[in-house]
Amino acid sequence: MIGLLAKTFIKNHTDYSDRSVRTRYGILIGITGIVLNFLLFAGKLTVGILASSVSVVADAFNNLSDAGSSLVSAVGFRIAAIPADSKHPYGHGRAEYLAGFIVSVSIILTAFEIGKESIVKIITPEYINVTPLSFAVLGISILVKLYIFSYNRKYGRLIDSAPMKATATDSLSDCVSTLSAIAAFTVYTVWNINIDGYIGLLIAIVILRAGIEAAKMSVTPLLGEKADDELIAGIRHDVLAHKEVIGIHDLTVHNYGVNRNNISLHAELPAAMSFTEAHELADIIENELRDKYSASVLVHMDPVNEDNDEEEICAKMMLETLKEIDSGTDIHDLRLMERDGKRYLSFDAEVPFGLKITDDVIRKRLTDRLAEYDSSLITTISIDKKVY
Repeated sequence: MIGLLAKTFIKNHTDYSDRSVRTRYGILIGITGIVLNFLLFAGKLTVGILASSVSVVADAFNNLSDAGSSLVSAVGFRIAAIPADSKHPYGHGRAEYLAGFIVSVSIILTAFEIGKESIVKIITPEYINVTPLSFAVLGISILVKLYIFSYNRKYGRLIDSAPMKATATDSLSDCVSTLSAIAAFTVYTVWNINIDGYIGLLIAIVILRAGIEAAKMSVTPLLGEKADDELIAGIRHDVLAHKEVIGIHDLTVHNYGVNRNNISLHAELPAAMSFTEAHELADIIENELRDKYSASVLVHMDPVNEDNDEEEICAKMMLETLKEIDSGTDIHDLRLMERDGKRYLSFDAEVPFGLKITDDVIRKRLTDRLAEYDSSLITTISIDKKVY
């Protein structure tokens, strides 16, 4: 159904990276979720009330919550599509992640409400009126939820949508919840044992777990997560493909929504290159990366003296000292300069997160090693945290 609707209402519906196409998919799938979940809510609520079953009523209100979540998701996609403005120069793309977070909070709150009501039913169990209609409605509900799961998983992957991935996870947990309600009805019908409250509590736990997993998927990009390794490898490959580039460092990728990245990096070039040549190469690399990754790109050029023997000696010495601390360390931007009769050495030491020794201790060990080589050197050492 979603495929047919997409062909009908979404122009260029297979161009999943296009922002307008993503927005239309988000709104289409959100509206579909609202309709299907509200129909499930109405059917389950009717069955739950007639049967006096807390597990079915709980499952019904879970579907009502899902309808609300679909509404939030659709609105989130619409807000994310608003162009950048003076107050939001990087656009509104993170609204999509915020929508996913609101969906996950709604799931978690629903779990707590279901859990509370289920505990009451465990303490004071009530008669359950099970009918064939009860089984029929719950069975249809499972089929519908499996369908919601399948299209949210499919299009969530195709357009890389946090709200859709969260909805897919929740829909699968809903299937487990409804199966549990069917199990409660079956046990009551066959053995006259009322486990309705216990099943309701189990449903609450399943929903809570789904909500927490959904929250993780949404909160991580909001906090600022590390970019995908494949993306980083691709950027490195594309920059180093230019034969003039000796190396790259300080590569950062800031995410402001799906397909809304800001890329910045330092590219090392031979110091013998003219400023004009270096600037032209920077422009070429920026344009290539911008077109390929649909990102805002800034390339900073660092000159490297390839024929300075003393710089090579100092670089080797500093790298050896750093490797004694941790094998994942590195150095870059090392320069040896003379000014006013004094010699200055500056460089950046790149160290991984989580080292047990402080930056000041690292800096002192490097300085002490340099002093052994030449105590007259005036050093400036910056400590960078290695991200990629």
